Amino acid sequence: MIDTVVSVKLPIGEMLRIKRNRLMPDVVTGEEKRICLVSGIYGDELGGQYICGEIIRRIKAEFENLTGIVDVYPAVNPLGLDARTRAVPISDIDYSSAFPGDINGGLEDYTAAKLIEDIKGASCCIDIHSSNIFLQEVPQVRLNNDYDETLLHLSKYMNTDLVWIHPSQTVNEGSLAFTLNQIGIPTMVTESGAAFRIRYEYCRQIIDGIFSVMAELGIWKGKVQGKTKVPFIHEDQIFYLNCESSGLFVSYKRLKDPVKKGEIIGIVQNPLMGATEEEVVAPTDGILMTLREHPSVTEGSLVARVIGGNAL
Repeated sequence: MIDTVVSVKLPIGEMLRIKRNRLMPDVVTGEEKRICLVSGIYGDELGGQYICGEIIRRIKAEFENLTGIVDVYPAVNPLGLDARTRAVPISDIDYSSAFPGDINGGLEDYTAAKLIEDIKGASCCIDIHSSNIFLQEVPQVRLNNDYDETLLHLSKYMNTDLVWIHPSQTVNEGSLAFTLNQIGIPTMVTESGAAFRIRYEYCRQIIDGIFSVMAELGIWKGKVQGKTKVPFIHEDQIFYLNCESSGLFVSYKRLKDPVKKGEIIGIVQNPLMGATEEEVVAPTDGILMTLREHPSVTEGSLVARVIGGNAL
């Protein structure tokens, strides 16, 4: 069953629709738990759409295993997805800062408020993201450090390489996850890969994790696979590598590679002079969780994050 959640008449005479695909058992008792899968808040994040499509495909193929309700919102920012821009192209507003929205507000506020209204009552929500065009990330769940125990428990089933616990003061209060958690709906943010890319193996990790969460909630009785143990990483266990010069960053490593303190991770090259401006070295023993995807850098650009310290 495919429903249109929000319809808005645009000034140019066209209609914007945010669509939801609701999947539920043939016999519904009213006691079923419900999970909401949201993607496409940023218009350059395409991996989430693939993940949503694969979730729907598998549920349809194994429909007899569905014991709860799954609401899938693959394209929350359809204008951004059509234009392949992160923001809403008409207003250039960051849609991830529009929540909880306002039913009497403009396009972004109205659609954000209607989306929150539609998700209310869910047992869990997963907000599926990729990274931006500059960075590539290992599959991860991001939580702020005032999480409740339900959210902490469910995050263990997401089959990611880590759960990153952010300080609460750094969390975007206009985000979907913050708003839903504030009203008592356990909401996780997943991040993996890079913008404008579908990294198949990372998407498969997230897909397997979502089915594991569904099984834990009693929404799915089919076979699941994936990790049940995941490291919880705090801010003091993450080391940021920012370059000190401009040029082209050339990586010698790949995501998830182990590194040793002092080891060269990559260089910043000056193509005009044919010279190496800088060697980027690991500040600690650890594992690469973030790596520069877009090679053009300026002074201060983030080129990598290393999980180190007592995290290992």
